Amino acid sequence: MKNFELFLTQSGVPIFYVKVGLGFLFSFLITYFSVPTIVKISRRKNLMDEPGVRSSHLRKIPNLGGIAIFYSIGICASMFAYELFDLYKFLFASMIILLYIGVMDDIVVMRAYKKLVAQIVVSSLVVIGSDIRIRSLFGIFGVYELEYFVSIVFSIITFIILINAFNLIDGIDGLAGGYSVICSALFGISYYRLGEYNYPLVVLSVIIIGAVLAFLYYNLSNYRTNKIFMGDTGSMLLGFLLAFTSICFIDIFIDKKLPDVPMYHLQSAPVVAVAILILPIVDTLNVIIIRLANKKSPFDADKNHIHHKLLKLNLTHRRSSFYIIVYYLFVVSVAYYFRHTNVNLLLLIIVALGFLGAYIPDFIYRLKNNQKTNN
Repeated sequence: MKNFELFLTQSGVPIFYVKVGLGFLFSFLITYFSVPTIVKISRRKNLMDEPGVRSSHLRKIPNLGGIAIFYSIGICASMFAYELFDLYKFLFASMIILLYIGVMDDIVVMRAYKKLVAQIVVSSLVVIGSDIRIRSLFGIFGVYELEYFVSIVFSIITFIILINAFNLIDGIDGLAGGYSVICSALFGISYYRLGEYNYPLVVLSVIIIGAVLAFLYYNLSNYRTNKIFMGDTGSMLLGFLLAFTSICFIDIFIDKKLPDVPMYHLQSAPVVAVAILILPIVDTLNVIIIRLANKKSPFDADKNHIHHKLLKLNLTHRRSSFYIIVYYLFVVSVAYYFRHTNVNLLLLIIVALGFLGAYIPDFIYRLKNNQKTNN
């Protein structure tokens, strides 16, 4: 790969744009051509997602699409964003562990505590081994630089929450995949604007977009023979990678006093990251609050997720996913527009808008029922 870069440099071709183009193309094609094989094997071996109480589908559907996503990202990131694996030694190992845990859970359904232990191990490897952690809260609640131990614990918890949060929003066709594409695009654009030092993260974001877009082609297919879910393998991997990219984004705005690293300043960086990932964060917090209020375990399955509320309004999967993504893009726009506002005030606005989006479907449902009653 380095010889190829040398050739491009001598030819006067910008290496970065070649990496972006080839990274997107190969990641899309690898996923696109891998999924039909996975669907065929899944049907032959009956490795399918069975409809259950919480399911929003009525037939058995293959649920190992995450393998194709991992396969694509693993190959393309190693080729076109290899600098990340040089810099963060435990990143690829963590992805491999998540692949194993995800596939095991999709096939035989692992116990929750075993998955949690694996997630703690993965998060610890990346946070402690690769030093990918939240070092400062930039004045949120009056907190600035975090002590090393507090930073480690807080970062591990953040990884675990986001991994599981993305797993929880993967309840209807197109939502987790579509939202991952949007998040990756927003982070990718941000990294691009922040200069050459962050180009490997731009390439990784583009690779994720390519892989997930190809998966969505099958996930949103109207043909039952082509349809596939990403399963826990895909949702945990995407949650992990987006947690990684969000923490890297926040870290850019901390002055490490390194000679080759430019200094950027954005007081609201953590809030912007929260805004980009607001859907899984709010959806998870909301269902936990509802379960606790009803004196149930936070781990009990129910239909209080935002996507369930939209399905209750008789919307299709595609429309539900589209409306959710559009609303939370509006939240990100608000965060960007007011990015120079007081960080605590901005956080309050973003969280309030996030929870408002979770309860708008309830309001519409009650309004419709009242109209039916009056008529």
